[in-house]
Amino acid sequence: MTPKSLEPWQLEQLRRIETCVVSSAIERFDVRLQNTGFTTSQIRCMFPEHPSTAGYAATARIRSAKPPMEKRSYYRRTDWWNHILTIPAPRIVVIEDVDDPPGLGAFVGEVNANILMALGCTALITNGAVRDLREVQLTGFQMFAGNVSVSHAYAHVFDFGGEVELAGLKIEPGALLHGDRHGVLTVPMEIASKVPAAAIEIMQQRQHLIGLCRSPHFSVEELRHAIDQLGSKRQLQNREHRS
Repeated sequence: MTPKSLEPWQLEQLRRIETCVVSSAIERFDVRLQNTGFTTSQIRCMFPEHPSTAGYAATARIRSAKPPMEKRSYYRRTDWWNHILTIPAPRIVVIEDVDDPPGLGAFVGEVNANILMALGCTALITNGAVRDLREVQLTGFQMFAGNVSVSHAYAHVFDFGGEVELAGLKIEPGALLHGDRHGVLTVPMEIASKVPAAAIEIMQQRQHLIGLCRSPHFSVEELRHAIDQLGSKRQLQNREHRS
């Protein structure tokens, strides 16, 4: 079954928003607990200067510490490439390194990054390692990873197309992902088309409060009043968003 996807213009709207604001917007719909749905500090953004990325998850699991059962080059797993192409574009590759600890060898470096880009992928998320940072950075491909390694060691895909879990986040194939320098989160498809409008409201409210704080006529009383008003307005908006 082909995973659900947004219209291209809707996805572009989402991509233009910072991940922190997307996270706050999702909270308004009360579709999950506020301490779920995002990665922990176990992984970090390799290229924080790159813009936000949004796309659909193509999942795989790897090992790198021990040789594969079949002694083949780690570029030769072409059936995995076929799976990637079943996911709507743009695609984000999500790789769970199941070694303990993960990240001895890097599966994605300069060559694999270019292969993934040719397959319509814009980013990689892994709890394992990456390498060739300078070369990959120049391509515009984004990487979120647990660490950096000088070697690919025995990195190889042994499973793909199923649920993966990394940095506290479970990700299904086709899941809508959003990430930037702050981290990565999943965007529930049932509310994804409504998130940009909610995010714009949040940014406007933030700017209102910031404007008060920077005003030469700032007062605690006025700030407190503004926050109380926003709280009442937010409760009404939250009910509207969930309806």
